[in-house]
Amino acid sequence: MSDLTGQIQTMGRQARAASRALAQLTTSKKNTILRAMADSLDASADRLIAANAQDLDRADAAGLSDAAKDRLRLSHSRITEMAEGIRQVASLPDPVGEILRQWSRPNGLDLTKIRTPIGVIGIIYESRPNVTSDAAVLCLKTGNAVILRGGSEALQSNLAIAEALQCGGTRAGLPDHAVQVIPSTDRDAVRIMAQMNEWMDLIIPRGGHALIEAVVTHARMPVIKHYDGVCHVFVDASADFDMALAIAINAKCQRPGVCNAMETLILHQSIAADFLRFAGPTFAEQAIEIRADAEAYELLNEQAYPHVRAADETAWRTEYLALIMSLRIVPNVAAAIAHIETYGSHHSDAIITEDPEMAERFLREVDSATVYWNASTRFTDGGEFGFGAEIGISTDKLHARGPMGLEELTTYKYLIRGCGQVR
Repeated sequence: MSDLTGQIQTMGRQARAASRALAQLTTSKKNTILRAMADSLDASADRLIAANAQDLDRADAAGLSDAAKDRLRLSHSRITEMAEGIRQVASLPDPVGEILRQWSRPNGLDLTKIRTPIGVIGIIYESRPNVTSDAAVLCLKTGNAVILRGGSEALQSNLAIAEALQCGGTRAGLPDHAVQVIPSTDRDAVRIMAQMNEWMDLIIPRGGHALIEAVVTHARMPVIKHYDGVCHVFVDASADFDMALAIAINAKCQRPGVCNAMETLILHQSIAADFLRFAGPTFAEQAIEIRADAEAYELLNEQAYPHVRAADETAWRTEYLALIMSLRIVPNVAAAIAHIETYGSHHSDAIITEDPEMAERFLREVDSATVYWNASTRFTDGGEFGFGAEIGISTDKLHARGPMGLEELTTYKYLIRGCGQVR
């Protein structure tokens, strides 16, 4: 057994013991611990930013993109947001122990179905150090121990955040080893975690396609996947142009390096030319590079749009995470839905229309985790849905789909009460 394998196996055993202690905590106790964690984050802001600066220096040396560095960067405002997210989770109802169903059988058995913690959860993620906080607090609220393995580019930030959380939580009664961060940047840690089914009940990868494929390949326990965010906005024939432009700009530009940003804009053929004349100057002001199909390419060239290239087949499947978008013109809503179902990642897709019948068809037929009518895809977020912090956006259909909040980190069991029945 390698030293790394032994280290992670030990963390697994410790997490299993911690999960049993966590499962016994009352809601009041868990909330006290969470508020102490939030206070500790606030108090540690300068130290967290100093640790993050080390990661950003390495990111500069490695030539990471601006979008990647934005995902990595901590600031006082982002740390405040993390702390407030923890306090929001503390204020939310505790799903553990919730009675999902009660019934009795003719033989007198009384059955109750209740929510319970999953146990030990492994979370593997890249870039975003805020995931360290979000994952830890959501797992704590639901009575789960967690083992975290962040990306090498955010190692110092992740360790500092985890230390601050553990320090504050311990003072309030957090069980030992409830939150652990693997301190190694060795990529083999992913394989070791994924094969550690003796100590881990669920693994959740958050990151690029290659990371998720690596986890799925090796996993010996259930995996909840967060695949690509190839999100679409379809501007229908009856769309209000002002609304459509505002939503498209928000979905693409407000924060382009995130999974719920729009990557493909689809236009109904009957309004495509007029809409591009209307929207083109704003797209140009935002310096959006467009990968356009043949019809859209011709229209944009007629307008002398400065940042347009012809799209190839790969454009429709690409998650740019930058100020680049694909553009396609289709004859009707059926073609828009067909495009999304063929090329999309089942994450977040929107229709902009004043026609309720078209909207309801789109909402019904697009098989994505979140489907919008006249709203930006940027709302696909646990906080925006009222879940508090989130563990990620699942593009699976089982066991969770869409933003993963507290309920998605629980399972259930049946309690059966009898009076001597035998079968």
